This record gives sequence, C-alpha cells and structure tokens, in this order.
Amino acid sequence: MSLETTINADIKTAMLAKAEATLRALRAIKSAILLANTAEGNTGTISEDDEVKLLQKLVKQRKDSLEIFTTQNRPELAVKEQEEITVIEKYLPAQLSEQELQEIIKTIATENGAITMADMGKIIGLANKQLAGKAEGKAISMAVKNYLASL
Repeated sequence: MSLETTINADIKTAMLAKAEATLRALRAIKSAILLANTAEGNTGTISEDDEVKLLQKLVKQRKDSLEIFTTQNRPELAVKEQEEITVIEKYLPAQLSEQELQEIIKTIATENGAITMADMGKIIGLANKQLAGKAEGKAISMAVKNYLASL
C-alpha cells in the first residue's frame, strides 16, 4: 500500500478520533505528497525513496522550527512541532542506532581506503546513498567525522 493511501486512511481515523495533532501532521504529509505528485516533470506518483526523502524533509523542517521555538521561549509552539515530529516519524523506516551507524561507516571507509579528513566528502556521499532513509545526514556526517578523526 502506498504512503498516500495509508495517509488518507489515517486521516479519516484521526478525524473520527478528533486527534488534532495527528490530523495536523497527516495533512502536512498529504499536502507534501500532492505537491510532489503535481510537480513539473513528475509522472503523478512518487517512488518509495522519494516518499522517504519527503518525510525526512518534513521532520527536519519541524526539528528546525522546534529548535527556534525552544530558544525563543515559545513552549506552546514547540509542543505542536514535537507532536508533529512524533506522528511523521511513524511513517519513516526505523533509524539506525549510533552503534550500527558507526559500524557501517567503518566498513564503508575501509572498503574505500579512507584514512584522512580529505576523504570525508567521498565517504559521506557513499554513506548517504547506502543509508538513505535509515539515518539523518547530520548523523552520518558526524559519524564519518568522528571515525576519520580517530584514525
């Protein structure tokens, strides 16, 4: 079942349950999917990889907003962002633990002969392709940096 179908069904459930936070997040996902489907050059449907990227983008936007609201002492807005993050993350694949991420980075680096910080960009690029949807770009970057610094 596609993400769009799942979201539509969950919107109906959230409406019946009168779950405002869930409904708000689901409508944001639906809106993003509709925009992606109708984007210029698109065939009308998006791939699973694009769906994951779209969800990650929505989570990142909300995390950025959450950080801003927290620093500006706006707890009522921060709570709303956190609620939406929780709902959107349910539709993302399970994220790798820090330990698993470190092991995969180590494997990628050794397979490609990375031994200095100059190899960081290459390893991050390879890791982003391999770990798409399983880890955030920021976490991958930090893991690569830490690994190369420890050599």
